[in-house]
Amino acid sequence: MPRTRTARRAVAAIGAAALAGAMLTACSSSVKTSADATGSPTSTGIKKGLLVYFIPKDTQNPYEVLADKGGEKALTELGGKVVVSSGTQDTAAAQIPSIQAAIQAHANAIVIAGNDPSALCPTLNQAASAGIAIVSFDSDISCGTSPNHLFINQANTAQVGTSEVDLLAKEIGGKGQVAILSAAASATNQNAWIGYMKQELTKYPNMQLVSTVYGNDDPATSLTVLQGLLSAYPNLRGIISPTTVGISTAAQYLDTHKSLLAHLTLTGLGLPSQMRTYVEDGTVAEFELWNPSNLGYLAGYAAASLASGSASLQTGSTFSGGTLGTYTVLAPSTGTGPSVVLGPPTVFDKSNVNNFNF
Repeated sequence: MPRTRTARRAVAAIGAAALAGAMLTACSSSVKTSADATGSPTSTGIKKGLLVYFIPKDTQNPYEVLADKGGEKALTELGGKVVVSSGTQDTAAAQIPSIQAAIQAHANAIVIAGNDPSALCPTLNQAASAGIAIVSFDSDISCGTSPNHLFINQANTAQVGTSEVDLLAKEIGGKGQVAILSAAASATNQNAWIGYMKQELTKYPNMQLVSTVYGNDDPATSLTVLQGLLSAYPNLRGIISPTTVGISTAAQYLDTHKSLLAHLTLTGLGLPSQMRTYVEDGTVAEFELWNPSNLGYLAGYAAASLASGSASLQTGSTFSGGTLGTYTVLAPSTGTGPSVVLGPPTVFDKSNVNNFNF
């Protein structure tokens, strides 16, 4: 996704360095690595031969697949290796065996999209105690300082939540019943965005949030809860689905039930490759997202930097994001530890959806 070097990039970079510093402090005065990274450091100070486990929410979500491929690209550039491992369900229980596998493999770093903010923490703490650097991306974990970790935030959390509401309000004139079709009820990123959506809805007194339903990032489940939503609220004016699986499922259903479009508007977070047809035929007017490949790519560079000791979790610590530029660790804030922000989301519509291939 095209990006410019704006002040937002600078702030994100400052956050990245701080987070990296904090993470190192949690493990020791210098970053330890479990596996023996071989070879001399690269020009970025990153050791060659690093082993990084990418643990997505599940292995079947197209968004997660793109993010993991971005991580693989990063480690290939750095002379390392990525192992992608997770379950097929969006649960913490499905991810724990992959964390344990990373420990057994003496991985240098783990990059994880948490399915639960706290249930993964005991196992991740075991990994950190074994000297494995921990990076979360897409959906953060809330483990306090045990283990401390760096969060690669895909976009400013508040901006994602508020912009989704503003897009929908513009399309429906700021009036009517609206609902949210989310992913898993325990997903940290979804709940954070929904929290800001609810705050933003107070600016639109004539818009009423009547329900939030959860499709668990599964097409069949998303379709079932969508149909239940439409049955329960026949006068529903708008749906926000901040999940690529949810919005594509809803768009496919509305595309075959076009009479609903006379009173119902859909927006959310989607992949241009999945949503292009629905934008072109008028089923969906606008939606948002960032480039998931870039998210995984940045997470890969962050994990490698932490595992090599070339970055830390201290506020202001910097590291190379490869072709994305230099990032700085942001100071911890309420509910979030050290972090960096990839960049602002892009709004897709008929004018630009064909310009993006992810």
